Amino acid sequence: PDRQGLLQRLRPAQAGTWPGLAGPRHLPARPPLRRQTHDLGSPRLAVVRPNRLQAWFLACRPKTLPVSLSPVLVGSAIAWHDTHTLLWLPLLAAALGAAFIQIGTNLFNDVGDYLRGTDTPGRLGPRRATAEGWLTPGTVKAGAWLSFALAFLCGIYLVWHGGWPIVAIGLASLAAGWSYTGGPKPIAYGPLGELFVLIFFGLVAVGGSYYLQTLSMTPATLLAATLVGIHAAAVITVNNYRDHDGDKANGKNTLAVRLGRPATKWIYTLEILAPYALLPLLADLGWPAALPLLSLPLAGKLIHRFHNEAPGPVFNRILAATAGLQLAF
Repeated sequence: PDRQGLLQRLRPAQAGTWPGLAGPRHLPARPPLRRQTHDLGSPRLAVVRPNRLQAWFLACRPKTLPVSLSPVLVGSAIAWHDTHTLLWLPLLAAALGAAFIQIGTNLFNDVGDYLRGTDTPGRLGPRRATAEGWLTPGTVKAGAWLSFALAFLCGIYLVWHGGWPIVAIGLASLAAGWSYTGGPKPIAYGPLGELFVLIFFGLVAVGGSYYLQTLSMTPATLLAATLVGIHAAAVITVNNYRDHDGDKANGKNTLAVRLGRPATKWIYTLEILAPYALLPLLADLGWPAALPLLSLPLAGKLIHRFHNEAPGPVFNRILAATAGLQLAF
């Protein structure tokens, strides 16, 4: 046979069928695929809709948990240095309580941003459960309140152990977690997000963890808490720099929106380097105070990437790495 006739016989008669067999054979259906950016920001092909467990996992944003766990570890480590004793049960309860408050705050942020119209399926950041329709707003809100309830249960033991100062810390932390994206004037929608994180993920969390171990407070603890809080604020700066255009269009006046991208790059640089510059003030803690310097090369790489990468999903990876830097520091 001639070449043209051979090609004609080999070509499918219609999409999904092949001639020459006993009846048309339909090709197997495949799930719809689309280009997705997952929590670390690298593009990949994935099934559009995760299952329910995966949706909850993504909504909780596990890669942000170092921001809440690092302060507990730092406060407890300083207490161990000062007293040569570590109370494991208060440490575990504080870590779980901090994690549950972080998860609850993330869930309130997920549903709050969706209801206010700032999270859409086309956002640059990781996909959000409510905006994508994986979970309903009511379900996500219920999950947030459940997470806060679990944090409250941890707090009951911590109050029994630490007394009224822990009551104040716990209630303030729960209120702050809700008001970050809840209420008439959410903190995340103004320029004070970084300051909020410095206070609650630095001073309050580190100071509270130290107090649970020693029932006292020292200037060195508050200084170390400030250093931890500054790095936590850098995580928020990455988030707001990445979302600058969308936030500006939706009236979300973060510090990055107020100052613009060029100035935000230098704010991030200051937030990353300031804790290293202040380390000599912790000399009373001895040689362990110099250990954070081992993470300085990672800090330099993050600053370089922040200044040179074009705004986009790549900042999801920078955000996760910044949270990792805080833990390493």
